[in-house]
Amino acid sequence: MNTNLSSFFIFIAVFGLLEVCHGQLRMHFYEESCPHAEEIVKEIIWNRVASNSTLPAKFLRMHFHDCFVRGCDGSVLIDSTPNNLAEKAAIPNLSLAGFDVIDEVKTKLENTCPGVVSCADIVALAARDSVSYQFQRPIWDVLTGRRDGIISRQSEALANIPTPFFNFTTLKQSFANKSLTVHDLVVLSGKDSKWGKVDIQLVLGIAISSATGYTISQEKMTKILL
Repeated sequence: MNTNLSSFFIFIAVFGLLEVCHGQLRMHFYEESCPHAEEIVKEIIWNRVASNSTLPAKFLRMHFHDCFVRGCDGSVLIDSTPNNLAEKAAIPNLSLAGFDVIDEVKTKLENTCPGVVSCADIVALAARDSVSYQFQRPIWDVLTGRRDGIISRQSEALANIPTPFFNFTTLKQSFANKSLTVHDLVVLSGKDSKWGKVDIQLVLGIAISSATGYTISQEKMTKILL
């Protein structure tokens, strides 16, 4: 699948996530309290993506996993304590990456506007800005004004984040619980693949097999996707 089409799929994926995240948010929430907040995020993210092309997929995945548990509240960033296993400790989140860059952005923002910009907004902006780097312009709007969550539980991540072991019926219900469609399911499940090569064969294969009882070959699936 070509890079342009892959990029389009990623755009649609995040657009779908906005339905999960949407609340009392607005454009340029920090315009008065921290006027350069979004520019600071973009500058750091773009600099990091320029030297590490895997970051867009990592930030998009982080944002996806964050939103699927308690909404887009940044709870995926919280570390475990002796008394609580956080979302980070859940098996689907063990392979998440990019936390060091989020910390770098947060440190810069705290030095500029202490206690103003939420970590939840940083994750949302990082997802947008990292994907937008190849276009050298923002390719979707991010509403800001999220508040950081203070609760993060491994059990909730395990219960809410779709796994490779879900069948199509389970996946569809999981996405429906978040007001997402089957189309969103296919796109979002594809976004976890290598950046620039969105692979939706697995999800489509499960869907076709579950609906018809017919297992489609890899050769035919490839022809469908070309």
